[in-house]
Amino acid sequence: MDAATIDQIRLNFNAQAIFGLNVVIGLMMLGVSLDLKLDDFKRIVLSPKAPGIGLVAQFIFLPAFTFLLTLVLPITPSMALGMILIAACPGGNLSNIMTYLAKGNAAVSISMTAVSTAAAIFMTPLNLAVWGSLNPATASILRRVSLNPLDVFTTIFMILGIPLVSGMLISRFFPSLADKIRKPFKVFSFLVFIGFVGAALGANWQIFLRVIGFVVFGVCIHNALALSLGYWSGRLLGLEKRDVRAVSIEVGIQNSALGLILIFNFFEGLGGMAIIAAWWGIWHIIAGLSVATFWSRRPLPGDPEGA
Repeated sequence: MDAATIDQIRLNFNAQAIFGLNVVIGLMMLGVSLDLKLDDFKRIVLSPKAPGIGLVAQFIFLPAFTFLLTLVLPITPSMALGMILIAACPGGNLSNIMTYLAKGNAAVSISMTAVSTAAAIFMTPLNLAVWGSLNPATASILRRVSLNPLDVFTTIFMILGIPLVSGMLISRFFPSLADKIRKPFKVFSFLVFIGFVGAALGANWQIFLRVIGFVVFGVCIHNALALSLGYWSGRLLGLEKRDVRAVSIEVGIQNSALGLILIFNFFEGLGGMAIIAAWWGIWHIIAGLSVATFWSRRPLPGDPEGA
C-alpha cells in the first residue's frame, strides 16, 4: 500500500460511536480525578524538581523529538501527524498503577497526572498546531481540516477539564461516595475503552493488516523514545531512582484515548492517525507493564532485598 492510499483511508466509526467514546473518556477522567487532591497540585510547588523535569520532558522534549522522529521514519503524513498528536497528549490513566508496580514514586506520578491533565487543555492544541505545522506534509492536513486550536481547546476542556474538577469536588465534599464509585468507574471505563479500541480495529481489520508493518514499527519506536526521554531526563538531572521510574513511565504512557477523540472529532477518522492512536492504546499497556515488571524485580536503595 502506498502513502497516498493510506492517507486517503477513513476509519468506519459512526456519530453515535464517537459520542459514546466522548462519554467514556469523560468517565475515565472522572475515575482518575477521584484519586486527585489539591495537595497533588501543591506538591509541585513544594517539591517541584521531579514533576517539573517530567512535565518539561512530556510537553516540550517529547513533541519536539517526535517531530524529528517523523522526519526520519518511513511513514506517511497522516501517521506522522498521529504521532505528533499522541506526543501532545497528557499522561495516560494507567501510569499511576504502573509506577506503583515499578516501585516508582507514586506521589510524583500522581502529581504529574494532575498537572499534565490540566495543562493539556492548553498544551495539547498548542503542540499539535506548532509541530504539526512545521512539516509541510502534516501542515497540509491541518489546513485541509481547517483545524482551529480554540475548537480543540473546547473539546479537551469538556472531556478532561470538567471531569477533572467534578471528580476532585466529589472526592473533597463526598468522600464516602468517592470511595464507593472510584474502583467501579476505573474498571468500567477501562474495559469500555478497550472495547472501543477493539471495535475500531475490528471494523477496519483489513485496513489494519495492510498497514500493520508501518504502524507497529512506528508506535514501538515512538513509545521507546517517550520512555527513554523520561528516564534520561531524570537520570541526567540527578533524580533519585524512584523518581526516575515515575517520570519515565509518566512520559511514556500517553492518553491515546484523548488522541482518538480528537482524531474522530476533527480529522474524520483519518486512517493513518486513527490506526496509530488505536494501536498506541494497546501497545503502551504492553510496554508499560513490561517496564514496570522489569523494574519491580530490580532492588532499590533501602529495599529489604538489597541496595
